[in-house]
Amino acid sequence: MTGEGRPAVPDRVRPSRPAAWAELLRLPALFTVPGDVLAGAATVSGRPDPRTVWAIGSSLCLYEAGMALNDWADRAEDAAERPHRPLPSGRVRPAAALTAACALTATGLALAARAGRPALAVAAPLAATVWAYDLGLKRTPAGPLAMATARALDLLLGAAATSGRVRPALSSAALLGTHTLALTTVSRRETQGGSPLTPLTALATTGALTHLLTRRPPRTPLHTDRTSSAGSGAPSAAPGGHALRVACALAYAATAARPYLHAALNPSPPLTQRAVSGGIRATIPLQAALSARSAAPVSALITAALAPLAARFAKKVSVT
Repeated sequence: MTGEGRPAVPDRVRPSRPAAWAELLRLPALFTVPGDVLAGAATVSGRPDPRTVWAIGSSLCLYEAGMALNDWADRAEDAAERPHRPLPSGRVRPAAALTAACALTATGLALAARAGRPALAVAAPLAATVWAYDLGLKRTPAGPLAMATARALDLLLGAAATSGRVRPALSSAALLGTHTLALTTVSRRETQGGSPLTPLTALATTGALTHLLTRRPPRTPLHTDRTSSAGSGAPSAAPGGHALRVACALAYAATAARPYLHAALNPSPPLTQRAVSGGIRATIPLQAALSARSAAPVSALITAALAPLAARFAKKVSVT
């Protein structure tokens, strides 16, 4: 036993510290973060600007703060159910994980402040939601809703940083939050398995979101400006925009639907974990579809390009 009461890990099988931290922070899941801000910025601007970059940095830091804090808060539970995780295995000290969570939160808020007061006004409740979720809410019925709120706020952060306004982004934030709500509900049983109803509900949610994203928008007068369209949450009617949005939405459905269906047919822990992993990876094409929906093809393509990178790194480090 180590001085902190943890099982010692022999040096000959101890992974490197960078590998342990990559596992703790679930680095492949980091690719699902920039798309939140880009989708939010897309609702108020045609392309990212320097303030958007600061907001992406803030979002990345707050997301990773939540990852580190999650494992710190779950270290006792992980010792029983997931002893291979970095903290219970002794590869990362609990104090180091908590320090990282605090430092990343402070850095995230500082970057948001650099993007402007409106961005900080969104980042502060986002950070509070992350900490409240990890330290208690995730063990309550309010857990999935808290996580959905965090994702929605992350998207609103992009809009606030880019224009100082969040109202045009509320529709996109609601769609992203709905996906996150369904995914988080499934993830609550990933180590024990459970009822097929939960993944079946997530599958139905995926179908509903795909339908909303793929339906053709109503015709609008050619002189309608972009701001009014974004403010109403109406999709763009720009040439080629609908095709890109449909392609991204179908990629979202293809990524999430199959593992959800498998988990519904057999809600065992392995298949439930695959469903959670698929749902996490599906966040990227969903974000791309939301950017395309707001007539921001560049943001949509940048976001979509993150999907193969996430899939590649997920083969080396688990995203759940």
